[in-house]
Amino acid sequence: MKSIVVSMAVAAGLMIAGSAMAADMPDVAKKNNCTACHAIDKKVVGPAWVDVAKKYKGDATAADKLLVKVSKGGSGAWGSMPMPANDAAGKKQDQMKELVTFILGLAK
Repeated sequence: MKSIVVSMAVAAGLMIAGSAMAADMPDVAKKNNCTACHAIDKKVVGPAWVDVAKKYKGDATAADKLLVKVSKGGSGAWGSMPMPANDAAGKKQDQMKELVTFILGLAK
């Protein structure tokens, strides 16, 4: 429990610096506060989105997998820090699909 509280405090601190890290982030990422834990090119609390794109490059099911992960959250894929749900109710699927498309588009 203590590690979750500490992690949330770190995430709150990163939100303050989020505008500097989010310069190239799409608006949907800013709107959904993804910038609190993610950057495009470096690990913050969560993985760099470039690393996510590289991991799933060539995987025909990647978009579906990431859509579930982004929407419902999860843990264990990138360490011990769980990713919170961003659309557990399924009301922002268009936004989540736009975000996943952006992330997967970073693969080179």
